[in-house]
Amino acid sequence: MKKDPARSRTARLPLTVILHVYNMEKDVDGLYRQIQDAVMERRHELVFVDDGSQDGSYDRLSAIARKNPAVRLVRMRTRFGESAALDAALEHSTGNRIIFISGRVRPDVSRLPRLLAALDSGQDFVIGWRHPRRDSRINRLISRIFNSMVSRMSKIRLHDINSGIFATRRQVLEKLTFYGDLFDFLPVLAAQQGYRVTEEKIGQLEGEFRISRYPGEYLQRLLDMITVFFLSRYAKKPIHFMGFLGTLFFLVGFAIEGYLLIYRVFQMGPIAGRPLLILGALLLVIGIQMISIGLIGEMIIFTHAGEIEEYNIEEVINGSAGTRDPRGAGPG
Repeated sequence: MKKDPARSRTARLPLTVILHVYNMEKDVDGLYRQIQDAVMERRHELVFVDDGSQDGSYDRLSAIARKNPAVRLVRMRTRFGESAALDAALEHSTGNRIIFISGRVRPDVSRLPRLLAALDSGQDFVIGWRHPRRDSRINRLISRIFNSMVSRMSKIRLHDINSGIFATRRQVLEKLTFYGDLFDFLPVLAAQQGYRVTEEKIGQLEGEFRISRYPGEYLQRLLDMITVFFLSRYAKKPIHFMGFLGTLFFLVGFAIEGYLLIYRVFQMGPIAGRPLLILGALLLVIGIQMISIGLIGEMIIFTHAGEIEEYNIEEVINGSAGTRDPRGAGPG
């Protein structure tokens, strides 16, 4: 996400609704009407992002955009994913509050007022919880395992982290760095910044859903979780992670080599060619390398320390003037 604080200050509309579309020619008209009905009581703009659709989605969206001046259409040259779609939509919108909807999950958009009501009550990031779900059992099982693992690693209790629909404030997204599949972990990244994250049930409509069948997808999700865990806890202190593992490996290797040294000095037997000797030496080398990598990471962060913002201010109260200066994700 390209951060542009000046853009948030010039925003005029209270609400932007973003719809991510990929090969949804048969559904876009109905979704458009449902979204309009759900948010008609609030002044808003609607941004369609056609993520390289290969059917007639773009033509249908173009027809809608020509009829309604409050609709904006962003067409991607090829499929870039939801992170890129959200980033592009933010660059071409002005709303203070953002609702993002992924068409792939077929959410019940008539429940959008619930998400906005949660924002009105003081929450900063509201995830739509698909309940009840209408997709396949295997999708629901994998999603339950995924959400359980993310909740344990992040200490954030949510039922549907990657639901594909959420409401938040523009200021929150401007404080988050996301790309690729990190889109699925936006609630975790927001919570790590101190924002108030919650969820609201929205339901899911009947329809055709893609089934997750390939082992590579599950491995990719696992690697994404490890990435988020590392970035959220050790991105600014890599030596704490690499140094801990490196020191552990080094000490184990040192203990093994020390044992073999004593074993040989007291002529208890030969040590040449023993697998334990090779293991000890390998652990010593790996430990030193990991500590070195952690130190290099610290040097890089130190070099760019002036560009890193390590805190997130919610508001400043000016006692002498009796005024408040909201920062970050204040009401609005």
